[in-house]
Amino acid sequence: MDERTRYEAVSSRDARFDGVFFFAVATTGIYCRPSCPAVTPKRENVRFYPTAAAAQRHGFRACRRCRPDAVPGSAEWDVRADVVGRAMRMIGDGVVDREGVPGLAGRLGYSTRQVQRQLTAEVGAGPVALARAQRAHTARVLLRTTGLPVTEIAFASGFASVRQFNDTIRQIYARTPSALRTGSGTGRGAGTSVGSGAGVPLRLAHRGPYAAREVFDLLAAEAVPLVEEVSGAPGSRTYRRTLRLPYGTGVAAVDEASAGPWLEARVHLTDLRDLTTAVRRLRRLFDLDADPYAVDEALGADPRLAPLVAARPGLRSPGTADPQEFAVRALVGTAAAGALVERFGTALDVPCGGLTHLFPEPDALADGAEDPALRELAGALADGTVPLDAGAERDEAEEALRRLPGTGAVTAALIRMRGLGDPDVDPWGMPGTERLRPWRSYAVRLLRPPRRP
Repeated sequence: MDERTRYEAVSSRDARFDGVFFFAVATTGIYCRPSCPAVTPKRENVRFYPTAAAAQRHGFRACRRCRPDAVPGSAEWDVRADVVGRAMRMIGDGVVDREGVPGLAGRLGYSTRQVQRQLTAEVGAGPVALARAQRAHTARVLLRTTGLPVTEIAFASGFASVRQFNDTIRQIYARTPSALRTGSGTGRGAGTSVGSGAGVPLRLAHRGPYAAREVFDLLAAEAVPLVEEVSGAPGSRTYRRTLRLPYGTGVAAVDEASAGPWLEARVHLTDLRDLTTAVRRLRRLFDLDADPYAVDEALGADPRLAPLVAARPGLRSPGTADPQEFAVRALVGTAAAGALVERFGTALDVPCGGLTHLFPEPDALADGAEDPALRELAGALADGTVPLDAGAERDEAEEALRRLPGTGAVTAALIRMRGLGDPDVDPWGMPGTERLRPWRSYAVRLLRPPRRP
C-alpha cells in the first residue's frame, strides 16, 4: 500500500486494515487504528507506521478512543518465512521478555545487530521496542480486568522495574497506571475489578468475518480428553484446555458466541507472567491474526472454491496452542493421544472440571512410549533436532520431520500447517491447489471440512 491508499483507508474508517498499519497525527501526538471513529485529520498532519511500537518510538501515544494497541496482529508475519517474520512471531511468544535480545538473535542464527537493523528497517522498531509495546498492552489488560496491586502487575507484564513500568505507561497512554485503571472507559474501575483468582477476562480481537462454527467443529472433533473439552450447543459452545507455559500452567476458556469483532475468553494462570504467551498461543490456535479479506478474495476467484467461500466467509485455518503436542497428536491420532495423557501426562495441582492433566512432555514419551516412531519423534523434539518453536524455520523443520522413521510426508506437512501456523500448506496434495498460493491451508479447510459432532 502507498500512502494515498492508506489515507483513503483512514478516511473511510476501514476496519480491514486495523493492525495492518497505524496512523499518527502530528498536531495531537496521538496514534490510532485506521478505523478510529474520530474526525479524519488533514493529510499533511498524518504519519503512517507499520506497527504500534514504531508509532510509540516516534513519541506518539495511544488513542483512548480506538485503543490501537488492542487490534489483531498483521497476517504478514504468519505468511513470511524470513528472519523478520520469524522474529515477529517469537517476540509475540515472549522470547525477548524471557531471554532478551541475545536469546532472540541466537534462536534466529543472526547477531543482535543484524536483528536490530532488519526489524527497524522493516517494522520501524527494534526487538526491545516491540517487546515493550507488548508489555504495555498486557499491563493495560491487567490494570483494567484484575484487582492486582500495581507493583505485581508491573512484574507480571514483564517489566524489569516499577519505574520502567510507570514511565512506559505514562508515555504510551498519557496516564499513570492508577488513572488508567480507574478511567478505563469500559465500565470496570478499581472498585469493580475482578480478582486474579477468577482468571483474566479477555477479548481476543480479529478482523473481518470469523467462521467460528467451523473452528469449534474442528476443535470438538479433535479434543483430547483430560486436556481439552468443548461444551454447549453449536453456536454457544465453550472450548477449554490446559496450557503448559514458560513460568507455570494455565487453563483457558474461549466462547464461540461473540457480540463483536472478538472472541470472549478467560485465562487462569498459576503465574501471571505467562499472560502474554498464553494470549499469543490462543491467537495462534484460533487463527485470529488472519486476513479473511485477502484469503476470501484469492480463493473466491477459483470457480471450484467460489461457492464454498461464499457459504463460509471468514473461514480460518486453526493452529495449535503447543506445536510439540500437535506433532505427537498428528503422528498417533486423537484416541491414542488420550491414552498417552492418562499414562504420561502431568496432573494439574488443582483440576478444573474435566481438565485434569497437561499433555505429556517429549522427554516422558521418549523414555516410556512403546511405539518406536513416537519415541523417535519425542526424542527429536526433546533434544531440539526438530525445532517447533514460534520462530522455527519451516522448511528445515519439515525436512527434519521427514527424516524421522515413521513420520511420513503427510504427517510432516500437517505439523507444518497446524503446528507452525503456515498458511500455505496442502498436506494431501489435492489437485489444483498449487495455484492457490499463499493460502493453500485455507483451501484445505474448505475442501476437507471437519465432521460436526
